[in-house]
Amino acid sequence: MKSIINFIVLMCSLLLITVSAMATEFNDGPIIKGFGKHAPVNQSRPLAGNEVFKVVFDVAKQTGEGKVNRQFNSLARFINMHVANGIKPENIHLALVVHGKAGLDVLSDAAYQKRYKQANPNQPLLALLQQANTQIFICGQSAAYYKIAKSELSQGVKMSLSAMTANALLQQQGYSVNPF
Repeated sequence: MKSIINFIVLMCSLLLITVSAMATEFNDGPIIKGFGKHAPVNQSRPLAGNEVFKVVFDVAKQTGEGKVNRQFNSLARFINMHVANGIKPENIHLALVVHGKAGLDVLSDAAYQKRYKQANPNQPLLALLQQANTQIFICGQSAAYYKIAKSELSQGVKMSLSAMTANALLQQQGYSVNPF
């Protein structure tokens, strides 16, 4: 009987946690609308507001044809959640280093259309990220492997010798690599 009561108490606790989590609202903005949804958090150590972030996001996976790359969306979330918590947009410096099959997600609409018979769903997000002080690099080695010419890249995407090179140079400039 006691084990049944403990089980019921545990299940009720899990239900309360689930309902509480569902009640949390995720919102986009304030900088990048339509992407980068984030939730308010009661932080143990709130941000002071004067922090400066220089972060590299290294992405190798393609989400899938016709879909926005979820890892690209993480940059929008990083920007939005930090600005929503008092960080000045000019204090956020991000770099997106793309390699592997994810390189296909930084193609221009015309090049994407040629390969997949549709516009690149990542285009709006890539443009908004660049407007928000994000540098975007593609690995030249991956580009060569996937036969991506520099002329086929979305506007503003820079061709690097390799992803390793881009990451090393950005780290020399004080960027940390985001492990997610």
